[in-house]
Amino acid sequence: MSPIETPVYRLTTDCIWNSFRNSRKRHLLLTGARKSGKSTLLAGLFPDSLPGVTTWAEPGKAVYLRDNATGRTARIGVYDGSLSGTANQMRICPEGFRGLGNAALQRCAEAQGEWVSIDEIGYLETGCPEYCRGIRALMAGKRLAAVVRKQPLAFLEELCRREDVFLVDLDAPFGNPGCVIMASGLGKRFGGNKLMADFRGKPLIQWALDATEGIFCRRVVVTRHPAIAELCRRQGIQVVFHELPYRSDTVRLGLQAILGEIDSCMFCPGDQPLLRRDTVASLALNAYHEDKAIWRTAYEDGAGSPVSAGSPVLFPKWAFPELLALPEGKGGSFLLKKYPGQVHMLPVRDKYELMDVDTPEDLKFLQAL
Repeated sequence: MSPIETPVYRLTTDCIWNSFRNSRKRHLLLTGARKSGKSTLLAGLFPDSLPGVTTWAEPGKAVYLRDNATGRTARIGVYDGSLSGTANQMRICPEGFRGLGNAALQRCAEAQGEWVSIDEIGYLETGCPEYCRGIRALMAGKRLAAVVRKQPLAFLEELCRREDVFLVDLDAPFGNPGCVIMASGLGKRFGGNKLMADFRGKPLIQWALDATEGIFCRRVVVTRHPAIAELCRRQGIQVVFHELPYRSDTVRLGLQAILGEIDSCMFCPGDQPLLRRDTVASLALNAYHEDKAIWRTAYEDGAGSPVSAGSPVLFPKWAFPELLALPEGKGGSFLLKKYPGQVHMLPVRDKYELMDVDTPEDLKFLQAL
């Protein structure tokens, strides 16, 4: 068994925004360890300054709150070396929250536009019930984009657990998904092993390997082609080599190889060279939030409606037993037809992103784009 992979994909604003938009949640919260890039991502998601509140610290001295609309600041915490721990050595100055803080929240509530921001909501805020009530009231009337400190405090956990919140934990955004890369096709219409054909300087299958890198805790490539197996092994990617005839065999063998370590599994064709890594990450991020749904990609027309469903497809854990026992010759589409109400779509705007290569003409067409 290959070792568990350590995800190294850093979430992008495009991935987060597409996932949030598709979630249909009202509020967007970012959390994670210190120095994980939460504030940078928040600024990237909303490059035009929003009405809101910003906090910052002078290490070893104080913490300040700024009203973004007026530029006014107030001290909300002061250093106290007698407090235990190294991360929470600021003592709350509640008058800063009760005065400027609550006035800033009220200005946000009255501002034009649907969005407001708070960077960040931390442990000092939890010591001022009036300010916490102000945040709750603000969320009732506005959409909140905020950074939330990662700490087991009641108010912070309350915000993160709300049903109308899309929470992105930058430390572990995807849970423990697995990925099976399907590379067992005979390439009859192509005239041979298409996955080793050159596409913009790399073997065709390399584009699927790159698009799925750093997102999954386990990946496996299922193939009947020695050249593909060797290519993957050189990169430390687990391979299942087989000579069985059916698509159901590929699904079963791939899933069996990574069972026990994963809580969802994406099945990715090896012949979609324009598949974007951000699309794969968005699929995994949405699946982590809606973990009972089957997630699949779909082309979205200009009106914002999915018009053509495609692959990859990500299945939740409840579907594993049926995937392992698919009828002979059937693939994952068998379950998509069986459980249409469980299928959720992740739209992409470029229809060629989901196009696979079946013939030499397909390859030339995509090469020219």
